Amino acid sequence: MKTSKILSVAFVACALFFGTASFAQKEKTVTVGGAPMYPSKNIIENAVNSKDHTTLVAAVKAAGLVETLESKGPFTVFAPTNAAFAKLPKGTVETLLKPENKKQLQTILTYHVVAGKMNAVDIDKAIKAGKGKTTLKTVSGGTLTAWMKGKDLYITDENGKSAKVTIADVNQSNGVIHVVDAVLLPKS
Repeated sequence: MKTSKILSVAFVACALFFGTASFAQKEKTVTVGGAPMYPSKNIIENAVNSKDHTTLVAAVKAAGLVETLESKGPFTVFAPTNAAFAKLPKGTVETLLKPENKKQLQTILTYHVVAGKMNAVDIDKAIKAGKGKTTLKTVSGGTLTAWMKGKDLYITDENGKSAKVTIADVNQSNGVIHVVDAVLLPKS
């Protein structure tokens, strides 16, 4: 009797373990920065694993936006890579990360966020409805313009600088990330 109870418990434990492992394997992940991004995880839980987004993660922490991006959302985030931040004038990132520049950093980061979940198909539909472009209202109160060049999606900031979406539709439990190759800046 004791052996059958132990075997029953072991069987249930194995079923739970393999059922969970099988669920994780069935998730459709996208690799970003060498790490799989899981749709069951939130924006922060995934972003911290991308080696291409360490600057963005450091900026989000310095700006005190971790809790916001862990919340229910949903959000559409245009996530600049480390290489995108490296294109900024020398010393810009270091200056923005200083505590006295927290408000400015928050404004820049929330300028990369649109309320709601907009996959590439949604953005493409809005672009077609707008006869070649669409305006997206950011969480910071600014606007971004989305447009297509061939099959590539671009986002233009209020200063006329464009970023190409290099990886689209990285689904999260609280929205979607689109990786971009430039930092977008609101009009100052």
